[in-house]
Amino acid sequence: MAGLWEFPGGKVDSGETPEAALIRELAEELGIDTDARCLAPFTFASHAYEDFHLLMPLYICRVWRGIARPCEGQKLAWVFPGELANYEMPPADVPLVAMLRDLL
Repeated sequence: MAGLWEFPGGKVDSGETPEAALIRELAEELGIDTDARCLAPFTFASHAYEDFHLLMPLYICRVWRGIARPCEGQKLAWVFPGELANYEMPPADVPLVAMLRDLL
């Protein structure tokens, strides 16, 4: 969904846990390293797109090593939870914004 702001992450490869996929994607997308013990399951999104149904877990990453940087040519922004609504996101991500705002 080019041009939209998304939470980091991606597809889970065959034989991979969601946590392992997130750790891999954080390294690939943001150049940071973390461990499954540093991930706290928070909530999930369920959304029916035209071509597929997405079930997306959302984790809180409490500890990581390195400095987040855009490794794949994407834009990167650190924002307060209350500012997330100002960013155009894929439909599946939108419900997560209020949950994060209420948590943080």
